[in-house]
Amino acid sequence: MASVEYDAATRLYPGTATPAVNELNLSIADGELLVLVGPSGSGKSTALRMLAGLEPLDEGKILIGGKDVSAVRPRDRDIAMVFQSYALYPQLDVAANMGFALKQQGVPKEERKQRVLEAAKLLDLEPYLDRKPRNLSGGQRQRVAMGRAIVRHPQVYLMDEPLSNLDAKLRVQTRTELVELQQRLAVTTVYVTHDQVEAMTMGHRVAVLRDGYLQQVDAPGTLYHSPANLFVAGFIGSPAMNTLPVPATGPLRIAGTEVGIADDLGGERATVGFRPETVIIGDGPIAARIRIVEDLGSEVFVHLVLDHDGEERRVVAKVDAPFVGSAGDNVRVKLHGTVHLFDTAEVRRTSVTL
Repeated sequence: MASVEYDAATRLYPGTATPAVNELNLSIADGELLVLVGPSGSGKSTALRMLAGLEPLDEGKILIGGKDVSAVRPRDRDIAMVFQSYALYPQLDVAANMGFALKQQGVPKEERKQRVLEAAKLLDLEPYLDRKPRNLSGGQRQRVAMGRAIVRHPQVYLMDEPLSNLDAKLRVQTRTELVELQQRLAVTTVYVTHDQVEAMTMGHRVAVLRDGYLQQVDAPGTLYHSPANLFVAGFIGSPAMNTLPVPATGPLRIAGTEVGIADDLGGERATVGFRPETVIIGDGPIAARIRIVEDLGSEVFVHLVLDHDGEERRVVAKVDAPFVGSAGDNVRVKLHGTVHLFDTAEVRRTSVTL
């Protein structure tokens, strides 16, 4: 087990003008499960590959356990990777697949067998050790891929979207199992995903990347309730935070209704953001019309249209079930909770509690 540190780590691909990862500074504690999340092209997979040694650094350095590994070969970094593809050998059974890397390293047969049995027990794979990959389900194959990493007893686990090939129900089940497994092993883990729900439910901390730059790294709850900027506010949360353009100074008006006072953010315009649960449907000063109702059983998302500054603007309200409204109904709403204000540079400057 070991800590990981990115120190101004930069990767510029040949023929490109801007770095895929730009001066990344990030410290990961020993035993922590840190999730790298962001949209396609944000640099999250590149950052993981830099840590694995599969991508060279153009500037900066990476340390594992306090040791600079920037120039160390991948096989000498004492890390283990789990990829999106299972990459199992079809001709080998589960036990042989899990122990293959150990065999290549020259680990004695009895020790290999013992390590494979220990990992199989952790992953509930004991009944399947003599099966070939073609006779396993997708979830079982992914557990075999994780078992192949576990038997190596590395200092750091690297996982690059390992659940992407699973169906929705199996993804939820497997991510829960993965979190429990990481807690038992207590091994430093860096996990890459584009799914912000996956990131929020798995990580001790979550690092949000955009265009190669680290936007914010924090506990999931902090990212949700105190986003560092407008990008994080819009990326974290499902449905996303509601945003509307407003003046940068003076009374804060939504759909012509004053709901608070804006601090002086500088400039002429700003953006107000508020979560769906902040929108209360019922007696309120703001007029709205229901576009569509998404009833998920335990909760309901109501999509609304507001007349804001002479334009139709769409917002989403999260309400408790059951909800009796339907598309086309005129309703009144109010805001109750925290409202964030962002300046034109997308930097969170202030918030108002209503």
